[in-house]
Amino acid sequence: MNALFDHSQQGGLPPFDRIDANQVKPALERILAELTAGQRAIEAAVEPTWACAVDAVNDLVEPLERAWGAVTHLVAVKNSPALREAHQAVQPAVVEASLKLAQSEPLFRALTTLRGGPAFAALAPERKRILEKKILQARLAGIDLAAQQRARFTAIQQELSELATTFSNHVLDSTKAYGLELTSADDVVGLPPTALAMAAAAAQAAGHGGATAERGPWRITLDMPSFDAFMRHAQRRDLRERVYRAYLARASERDSVATASASLDNGPLIARILTLRQEMAALLGFASYAELSLATKMAPSVAEVERLLEELRAESFPVAERELADLSALAGFAVQHWDVGFWAERLREQRYAFSEEELRPYFPLPRVLDGLFALVKRLFGVHVVDATTTVARWHDDVRYFVVKDEHHADVAAFFLDPYARPAEKRGGAWMDDCVTRRRSAAGVRLPAAYLCCNQTPPVGDTPSLMTFREVETLFHEFGHGLQHMLTRVDDVDASGIRGVEWDAVELPSQFMENWCTHKPTLLGMSHHVQTGATLPHELFDKVKAAKTFRAASMMLRQISFARLDLELHARFDATGKETAFDVQRRLAPLTSVLPVLPEDRFLCSFSHIFAGGYAAGYYSYKWAEVLSADAFGAFEEAGLDEDAKLHQLGRRFRDTVLALGGGMHPSEVFRAFRGRDPKTDALLRHAGLGPSTR
Repeated sequence: MNALFDHSQQGGLPPFDRIDANQVKPALERILAELTAGQRAIEAAVEPTWACAVDAVNDLVEPLERAWGAVTHLVAVKNSPALREAHQAVQPAVVEASLKLAQSEPLFRALTTLRGGPAFAALAPERKRILEKKILQARLAGIDLAAQQRARFTAIQQELSELATTFSNHVLDSTKAYGLELTSADDVVGLPPTALAMAAAAAQAAGHGGATAERGPWRITLDMPSFDAFMRHAQRRDLRERVYRAYLARASERDSVATASASLDNGPLIARILTLRQEMAALLGFASYAELSLATKMAPSVAEVERLLEELRAESFPVAERELADLSALAGFAVQHWDVGFWAERLREQRYAFSEEELRPYFPLPRVLDGLFALVKRLFGVHVVDATTTVARWHDDVRYFVVKDEHHADVAAFFLDPYARPAEKRGGAWMDDCVTRRRSAAGVRLPAAYLCCNQTPPVGDTPSLMTFREVETLFHEFGHGLQHMLTRVDDVDASGIRGVEWDAVELPSQFMENWCTHKPTLLGMSHHVQTGATLPHELFDKVKAAKTFRAASMMLRQISFARLDLELHARFDATGKETAFDVQRRLAPLTSVLPVLPEDRFLCSFSHIFAGGYAAGYYSYKWAEVLSADAFGAFEEAGLDEDAKLHQLGRRFRDTVLALGGGMHPSEVFRAFRGRDPKTDALLRHAGLGPSTR
C-alpha cells in the first residue's frame, strides 16, 4: 500500500517511516484525478447551503491536503534529490488543481447566494466570517477574470510556486556546500567548547574521521549555530570577514558555489518573482502586490504599516547609532559588519559579566522542555506527555507529545524536531499544521502540529545545550503551536492558525517569548548539565538587564527587512533599470547605521519573502509584536508573581487568543482579551526605547 494513502496511524498522522519518494507521483496523480472527478460531481449538484458549498468541498480536498502536506514537510526536514525531484514533478498539477477549485464558478455562485440568502443570518459568527473569506479568496484566485486572463493567472501561480521551491532549494544547497576548513589552533582562538565540538563534528561529517574538538581539524559552516558562534567568538578578524562575506553571498552570483554552478544563483529568480507578483496583482485590479497582500491582513493599508514602522524607526535609530559607537569605542577602531557580533558579545560580557556560552550549560533541552511544559500547565491548564514511542517519525531525533486538558483528556499533539541537520533540513525555525481540528459526523478530529528548530545538536553524551536565544526560539514556535492545538473552533477553515490574518499570527508566539525573562520560569527550567545547579539569581538579573542590550539595533534590523519588503512589493518595477539590490542600498541609510556592502546579496537568501509566506508581509513581525507586548503587559499589570491573577489571565488568553483562532477578526480577539485596542507603549518599554532614550 502506498504510505501516502495510509491514515491508520493514530490521529491520522502520516506514516513517516514508510513514505518514499517513489510513492509521491503515483499517489498525487490518483488523488488529483479523484479531486477533479469529485469537483465535477459537486458542481453538478451544488446548492447554496453550508453542507454543499463548504463541508462537501472540505471533504473533497482533505486527501490532497494530507498527502501534499506530508510531502512538503519532508522536503523541509528530510530533503533528498529523489524527494525534491518528485515534489517538483507534481507541484504544477497540485497548484493547477487547487486553482481550478478556487475558481469554480458554480461553487462561487453557491457561496454568494448563501451569503445573500435568509440562511446566512442563522450561521454562527465564525461561519459567517469563513463565508466572507471564501468569497474574497475566490476573487483573489481570479474567479472574476475572463477565460484568457484566468489561464494567465493560473500559469503565474504555477510558476511562482515552482520558483519558490527552487529559491529555497538554492539557499539550502548553497548553505550546506560551504565549509571553511581550519587546521591551526590559532584559527579557532576564542571559540567556546560547544562551538569547537560542533566544528569538529562537521569536519568528521565532511570526511575527517579523526577530527576532535581539541586538535581539529574544524569545519565552519553557514548553518546558523556554526555561523553565529563563529561571528560572536572567533578572534581571527580576517576569518570572520571571510565567513561573513560568504554568508551574504549565499545563492547569488557572488557565491563561490553559485559561481561554480550558475543554476544556484537566485538573483534572476528575484526579478522574475517580483515581476510575476506585480502582473498577478494587476490582473486582480490592485495597484501593487502589496495592496493585494494586505487585502487579507489585519493592517488596513500600506500607509498605516509604514506609519507604524516609522514610529518605531524614529525611536530606534539615534539609539542604534550610540550602540554602534559603543562597539567602536570598545574595539578601538571603526567596527565593520563582521565585527559587530564579536564586539557586541565582548561588550555584553563587560557590561553584564556573562556570555551566551556561560548560559548554555544551564539550559539542556530536556530541562527546558520541562520548564516550558510547566509554564503552559500553570497558565493554560494543559498537560504535555511524551508519547514518542507510539508513532512513526522521520528522524530518530524527532519526539512526539500529546497535550491533555485539566481532566486528562487528549486535546492535541505535536512533533518536535529540534536540531540542525544542514545536509537535509532547511534553516530557521517554524511551526506548521500536521492535522487540523475538525468536527464531523464521526466526532472531533484533534489537531497535531509540527514544531521545527535548528538549535545546536547533542555532542556525544552531552545533551543539546541551548543558548538563551535558542530557548526563546523554542518558546516562540511553541506559542504558534498552542494557537493551533488549543483551538476550540470546529470548522476547519477557521480552526487553529487557519484563517488568522497573517500579521496577527505572531501574537501568541511572541507572547510566549516574554516568559523567558520571567524569573520563576527561567530559573525553574535551568539545571546545570554537570552540577545540577539552578541559574544563579545574579546571573538571571544580568540576563534580564541584557534583554534590552542593543535592542534598538535589533529593532532597526527587523524594520529594515519590513521596509525593503514593502518597497519591493509596493513601488518597485522589476522590469526597470533599478535592481532589487539597488532598492536595498537606496533604503539602507534610514535603517542601517553601517553602510550596506556593495557586494551584499542578502536578498538572494531572503527566503521569508521569496520562498515563504511573508511577501509584502514581513512587517507582520513588528505589527504582531505590538499586540503581543501589549498582551503580556496585561500580565505585568496584574502582577507576574500573583498566581491567582496569572491563572485567571492565562485562562482568558487561552479562551480568546488561543481558542478563537480564525473564527473572529484579530482586532475583536485582542479586544476580547485586553478590553481595548492595542498600543505601542509596552513594546517600546520592553525594548528600553521611547522619548527618554533619545
